[in-house]
Amino acid sequence: MSMRPMPPRGSTPPRAPRSIPPGADAYSDLLRDTRGLRREQSHARDQWIARLPDNRRDETLFELEVLLKGLATFANPRNHPGPPKKQAIVAQDFREALVLARDGMQRVVALCRVLLGEKERAFVFQRYLEHLLPDDGARSRLVRGTSSQDTPEESLFLLRHALTNLLEVMGGVTRLPRVPFRTFYATLSVAHREVSLSAFFNPLAALEFRPEFDRITNVRVLELMRQVPGEQARRLVALTFLSLFRMLRYLALLEHVVREPRPGGVVYLILSVLRSDARALTGYLRKQAGQQLADSYERELFKIPAAQLDAKYEEMLGEAHRLLAIKATLGGIAANLRLELRRTFEHDFPPADGKATSDMMRTSVASIASNLRPALQNAVLVLGKALGARLDEHGVFDDAAARRSLSNRLRRDVWMFAQIVRAFGAKARGTPSREDRWSGPSSLQFVREFLTYFNAMGYPLLRAADYPRFDAFIAALNALEETDLLDPARLERAVAEAEQFFAFLSQLFEQIGQRDELKTVPFDRRAAAEALRLYLGD
Repeated sequence: MSMRPMPPRGSTPPRAPRSIPPGADAYSDLLRDTRGLRREQSHARDQWIARLPDNRRDETLFELEVLLKGLATFANPRNHPGPPKKQAIVAQDFREALVLARDGMQRVVALCRVLLGEKERAFVFQRYLEHLLPDDGARSRLVRGTSSQDTPEESLFLLRHALTNLLEVMGGVTRLPRVPFRTFYATLSVAHREVSLSAFFNPLAALEFRPEFDRITNVRVLELMRQVPGEQARRLVALTFLSLFRMLRYLALLEHVVREPRPGGVVYLILSVLRSDARALTGYLRKQAGQQLADSYERELFKIPAAQLDAKYEEMLGEAHRLLAIKATLGGIAANLRLELRRTFEHDFPPADGKATSDMMRTSVASIASNLRPALQNAVLVLGKALGARLDEHGVFDDAAARRSLSNRLRRDVWMFAQIVRAFGAKARGTPSREDRWSGPSSLQFVREFLTYFNAMGYPLLRAADYPRFDAFIAALNALEETDLLDPARLERAVAEAEQFFAFLSQLFEQIGQRDELKTVPFDRRAAAEALRLYLGD
């Protein structure tokens, strides 16, 4: 029987590594588990990535996986830019959209070629044999011999082979004078199927993350995610942080690929992924955040022995209020992202009709980045503040360009919401009489609209600006939502709070303009008014 050696006299025995309880590190769990790779597959993929040349290794792999996902998301016309079409989908022509998808797929094949390296010669030789072998049995044996996915190289080789064949089909289909939706969708569904069958390169999950792309290095952000009470609440917050940072990376990728000579198809595929992921995140936050946080709180509450309830009362009450603030913040982030994405896709980028030139796309991508990047960055900062930290003071978005962009965006949002608050007060106080004010459902519409805009724009501003009457303003607005039959006294209280908030916003607008990063940047009131018109949907 073997015995473990005893440590030298006087030395401290080595400590076993501290194990993190399941669910305590939701961030690491999401990075590891959302792709669904088995442990041996994940290890093989990591080894393969380590063998790749360092020259833009991570960027090339990231672009490949985004475009693979884009082949699936672009099949859904809801992910195409441009204003909503009144024409029925069965009457629309998708030929130009399929041309764009074909161009994006050509880029996918080129990226596979780069990543395969020397293995690319084997692919070229196999294609040569496929065209030479006259015997069907020999061709079948050749296909079976190259269909293994035991290694990332084999998986990528198989994917490259399938998409190359599909490119030939798409080339023929795009020669047709018109491509109906069913043909367009069926063609891209084949690409979707091939990607979904890939053992090592299947990024099709709506909100999935990879350690090589999504690892967060800021220590304070990691600490915040792990300090959230409750397993489900931690996962929800980690999912939101990871999704926001992933969308920022999509923007960086867009800015990179649009510099190429013919960026069309690649840009549209990336945009479709951005919209799909943003819709998945906002839908999840709207529908699941409240339930997830409530379940998390309930589990933590039931862990407390009955004898300790009195002693833990104040602590648990504080946690409840903290989770309510997190829920409101996540709801505000979701509402704001919906507004931003609607503006981006309906107004800021040309539709997928083949008419956009490369220069037009470069201009549009620059506009998208200048609007979406500060919105996503601000969402990260607002969530950090709801969790109790100013992330801009902990190395997140602290470079000069980011500070200028965020301050400029905050100044514009302050001005925009000040106009909404002023209009709300004027509308409420302009009703002729108390009796007529609540005579029908239409009289409540402007209140509902204001609450919608507040959730999307006002709540983040309250968080970001440290408004001293935060609790009073929130209480007044919550009172408006508690009943369908609006109480005039409640409205008067909400209007009074709104007027004080307007005065605060007006003062804040001037203060932001005095920041060092904005002293030489004039406020573009006309552009802000146009942005407000787009946000209001006029």
